[in-house]
Amino acid sequence: MKVTFLGTGTSQGIPVIACNCEVCLSGDKKDDRLRTSVLVEVANQTFVIDTGPDFRQQMLRENIQKLDAVLFTHEHKDHIAGLDDVRAFNFKQKKDMEIYASDNVIRALKREFYYAFESEKYPGVPQLHINQIENKDFEINGVKITPIEVMHYKMQVFGFRINNFAYITDAKTISEIELQKLKGLDILVLNALRKTEHISHLNLKEAIEWASIIKPKKTYLTHISHLMGKHKDVSIELPKNIEIAYDGLQVDL
Repeated sequence: MKVTFLGTGTSQGIPVIACNCEVCLSGDKKDDRLRTSVLVEVANQTFVIDTGPDFRQQMLRENIQKLDAVLFTHEHKDHIAGLDDVRAFNFKQKKDMEIYASDNVIRALKREFYYAFESEKYPGVPQLHINQIENKDFEINGVKITPIEVMHYKMQVFGFRINNFAYITDAKTISEIELQKLKGLDILVLNALRKTEHISHLNLKEAIEWASIIKPKKTYLTHISHLMGKHKDVSIELPKNIEIAYDGLQVDL
């Protein structure tokens, strides 16, 4: 199993176009972040979790030639906006793209990409096959996926566990029942927006606390705004089994 971090950043904070902070001006590539998404390769299958606005750029950068399914965590624009670009895989693979999402996300997709759901479709629109998921295990081509329900303030978000890997973004709170689904992990990916408190995202201190409770062998932090600080500076502050992820990072399990 291999995990590639397509993007580890967020739209939260000051827009880069208007920002002259040390992170936005950094020459370190690890401080150059596209919107958060991850690619999972397992059992000869390739999945993407979320298609943000940078989806096309990310897939070209990683030279991804095959995509079997897209899983969505939630319906915010920075996690769904790039869905239109699955049409390249429709053309290459000659089939609909399998989409796995909650009812709330499906409603948002049908609103935002209405042209892909019309009875008489314009030629060339994305071809999608929608699979509605709930908070219970499901399979994609024999690969077991366990949803992990977290709350993004008052919004339901699904993290996903695949084997001993789990990916959670845009979380602020989690129930004890959902927490139990995360026991025995080798790799945990967890959002950490910034150092100061936020109403709907974990900050750095809270993410470290979650990792200390879940106790994975390794934790990677993602969904990081430039308000967190520079990669090399924050890395010094972290426990030895926690790292800040960066765009293009690959992890083998």
